[in-house]
Amino acid sequence: MASSPAAFVAAAVAALLLASCCLAEDPMAKYEFVVSYKTLSPLGVPQQVIVVNDQFPGPVINVTTNYNVFVNVRNHLDEELLLTWSGIQMRRSSWQDGVLGTNCPIPPRWNWTYQFQVKDQIGSFYYFPSLNFQKASGGYGGFIINNRAVISVPFPQPDGDIVITIGDWYVRNHTALRKTLNGGQLLGMPDGVLINGKGPYRYNDTLVPAGIDHETINVDPGKTYRIRVHNVGVSTSLNFRIQGHNLLMAETEGTYTVMSNFTSVDVHVGQSYSFLLYTDQNASTDYYIVASARFVNQSEWARVTGVGVLHYSNSKGKAAGPLPDPPNEQYDKTFSMQQSRSIRTNGSASGARPNPQGSFHYGQINVTDFYLIKNEPPVKIGSQLKTALNRLSFQHPKTPIRLADWFKVKGDYKVDFPNKPLTSAAKVETSIVNGTYKGFMEIVFQNNDTKIQSYHLDGYAFFVVGMDYGDWTENSRGQYNKWDGIVRSTVQVYPGAWTAILISLDNVGVWNLRAENLDYWHLGQETYIKVVNPDDTASNKTENPLPDNALYCGALAHMQVPQAAASLASGSPVVLLAMVLIGAFIPYI
Repeated sequence: MASSPAAFVAAAVAALLLASCCLAEDPMAKYEFVVSYKTLSPLGVPQQVIVVNDQFPGPVINVTTNYNVFVNVRNHLDEELLLTWSGIQMRRSSWQDGVLGTNCPIPPRWNWTYQFQVKDQIGSFYYFPSLNFQKASGGYGGFIINNRAVISVPFPQPDGDIVITIGDWYVRNHTALRKTLNGGQLLGMPDGVLINGKGPYRYNDTLVPAGIDHETINVDPGKTYRIRVHNVGVSTSLNFRIQGHNLLMAETEGTYTVMSNFTSVDVHVGQSYSFLLYTDQNASTDYYIVASARFVNQSEWARVTGVGVLHYSNSKGKAAGPLPDPPNEQYDKTFSMQQSRSIRTNGSASGARPNPQGSFHYGQINVTDFYLIKNEPPVKIGSQLKTALNRLSFQHPKTPIRLADWFKVKGDYKVDFPNKPLTSAAKVETSIVNGTYKGFMEIVFQNNDTKIQSYHLDGYAFFVVGMDYGDWTENSRGQYNKWDGIVRSTVQVYPGAWTAILISLDNVGVWNLRAENLDYWHLGQETYIKVVNPDDTASNKTENPLPDNALYCGALAHMQVPQAAASLASGSPVVLLAMVLIGAFIPYI
């Protein structure tokens, strides 16, 4: 980090001299995010909500493949903050991932600038706060990566692009929910489901009280819209549907899909989809947009339903009558699993590069690492309620793992995460997975709980090759899809079932593997996968060096510069530009 104003001036001069030649191919997008509290009433009850730039949900980041992205985050909360970027792979730069295993938190009243390149990615993603259960109070927003102009999209250009966030919601804020979990109690049923941060349209006078603001999406007749749907909730799988309209699935978490029409789609916690919506219906009335809870008692959960309105510009009346029905299988998950299995990669479409996505024949690659990861219902470990993977409940070290490696801090963690469930009692450990660089890892998630789970891996997209009910065995590999399984970063595991994924470990760094169900994540259901290139420990060809504006904590807290200097280094546009030019984004090879 530069130590004087003169150094910054020199960097600025260098930036100006080199800008025209060095940034022509990979443009820069800069965002200022002020994260703060605001009193809102999404379900008609005033409560503390986390907003970004005074917006809930926060502003959409909209960039193009290979852009260099700078997000200067100003923490106006009363507690530490990190933003993470769900599905953004942070190629060669886990430093920017925004989770405790790689980053020190941004203290209250401080700012910090994320600097990363959206390298070789396209698609629909979102960001959210990763600490302190804050996601339950908001702080999230969409993240779009568009195709470069030279790479065609596998469908005609839509007339509009619409981001929709859906998720379960509590009228208690995140601090109260966190206190409940830390006190040994589960959260219970949520109070509602929000669509774009708003409560339900009053489709039923008994279930929905008066005075709640609902989401209205305005469209013109005879058009095609791309709608990007993200389940940003705490722990509830949701069925998404639009009355009278089909959803033509086009992409999920950065992969173009074989295009199939659905009347409704199950979107599990943390998952993202984009659909093409044709506004080809008559406009006698508006149409319901519905996000309803799945795998629950529907009569008991009827009030926990998100309802918005699709409004044609020539509509002649308000939406009325009963909501469109969800899948008719209240406790039978077969339909949902079959729907998931039907989602396939479009092997003839190009993604971020001109070659087809399907040209990577993953079914012909030998597996080098295997992990059977089992979860069970929450248990008491000592006096605390915890969740675990393979009977290990994760405890974050005082110094982030990647930072500890860089400065050779000893005893921070152990690289001994078991590749199959332990038989001993559950315990609290800081244990991570040792991944083989350029290896091919097979992970099987076995869900021995009674509720559906989602799992997410930072830094990667993986092949979803199989899922079924019962216990996974070696013979289960016989039913794997080895040809066109969907590629994504978040996958669901049904209760009493398993899901298998394959990962090509080509991204050096330390990457969070976690339950996306926020309550289970908070209680310990996570670990990290460490991927090191043993042939490149000094040249920085396969991993970016420590950022100049790195924050320090734990054993390295004494290295932290005062906020005034940190703010100048991380917040100045001139310095941001200079960082690009001096190597923060060394070209990929």
